[in-house]
Amino acid sequence: MATNRGAWCVPCLASFEILQELCRKEKLTCDAIGITKKNINDYEVEYLCDYKIQQQQEEQHLGADARGGQLSAAAMTLDVKDMELYLVKWKGWPESANTWEPKKHLKCSSLLKQFYTDQLTFLTQSEPGKPPVLKNNIKKLNPAIVDFVVKKAKQRIALQRWEEELNRKKSHKERILVENRVDLEGPPMDFYYINEYKASPGINLAAKALVGCECLSCPSDNCCPAGAGVQFAYNEHGQLRIQPGQPIYECNSCCNCGPDCTNRVVQKGTPYPLCIFRTSDGRGWGVKTLQKIKKNSFVMEYVGEVITSEEAERRGQLYDSKGITYLFDLDYASDEFTVDAARYGNVSHFVNHSCDPNLQVFNVFIENLDIRVPRIALFSSKTIKVGEELTFDYQMKGSGDLSTDSIDISPARKRPRTVCKCGSTSCRGYLN
Repeated sequence: MATNRGAWCVPCLASFEILQELCRKEKLTCDAIGITKKNINDYEVEYLCDYKIQQQQEEQHLGADARGGQLSAAAMTLDVKDMELYLVKWKGWPESANTWEPKKHLKCSSLLKQFYTDQLTFLTQSEPGKPPVLKNNIKKLNPAIVDFVVKKAKQRIALQRWEEELNRKKSHKERILVENRVDLEGPPMDFYYINEYKASPGINLAAKALVGCECLSCPSDNCCPAGAGVQFAYNEHGQLRIQPGQPIYECNSCCNCGPDCTNRVVQKGTPYPLCIFRTSDGRGWGVKTLQKIKKNSFVMEYVGEVITSEEAERRGQLYDSKGITYLFDLDYASDEFTVDAARYGNVSHFVNHSCDPNLQVFNVFIENLDIRVPRIALFSSKTIKVGEELTFDYQMKGSGDLSTDSIDISPARKRPRTVCKCGSTSCRGYLN
């Protein structure tokens, strides 16, 4: 009976490198992960773990005696020299295979530079305000420095793998970078990248529109926005020309217009390279732009799991107790559904709140024309410089108004309030 079930496929939770390490540890080959008979014994430096100076004895010949040029024992001496050694973690090998290697054996100048940079980072963080200085000719490193250097190397590898995963899963063209120059925090453990809404059980999200415009060149009098009774949202450069609170109706798959239509903006995805970075003021992860963004430009969508308002209330109490906020009410026409980006989301999951934000929320309709479930798009409300952090107001509705919850500071509120750390001069003090 079991033979009729066919092949079973189970997702592997181990990384590619961990599987390679296991293969080499057990002396097994596996073409699927790149471990073959030819390379099973290959060595490549992954990172440097430690450093020490060890004395090594070398024989010195003082010269030949009168007996036919033969060297006598007395004509030989031992020269004691200091040798610099580095503890190497080999790529694709378990840590039990780490070895001490002299500097002349290492052909990895960038990893050597990183090794010393991480030591300086440790000294800077452990002694703030004091210029970090690496001592010369030390016999061995401080164990605390070694521990930090190894953790930093492992974090760097984990963040690089996460960055690669994000870029494999994203549907837009521009890259996502990941950066942490603040602490040893690695990738979030319980976060799954998605590109569009994920419907929770019992909720049906229409995947394709049933009607569209017949325009050959948008905009026209019969374009999608006109059919919905609203204003055409964009100018010829794809920038907003409507005020906050007004909905956006883009052309969809049933429309006659092509992909270059000026009414197709949000559906093309994030047009800017972005960086998920670790903030230095205790706000966790944040997002910054790597390219200048003009005012009224589309930046990203806010996506997550679509849940009922009742489920949102239950989850909201849990999130409030943890001091996190990922719920966005879809209240354009009713208050039936909420987007929860806590576990499922895109880059917007990491965008921080600000009481003086540079992003504005808009309701968007493209394929799904159910007014109860608009897509949430974030547009720039001002010109944003390269390297500037992206923020939006967590209490901002698609209508352009603030949630009334943000104004109620009555002591009778039972749910705990989350302190705002945005630092703006107009800060309201709380996120909820």
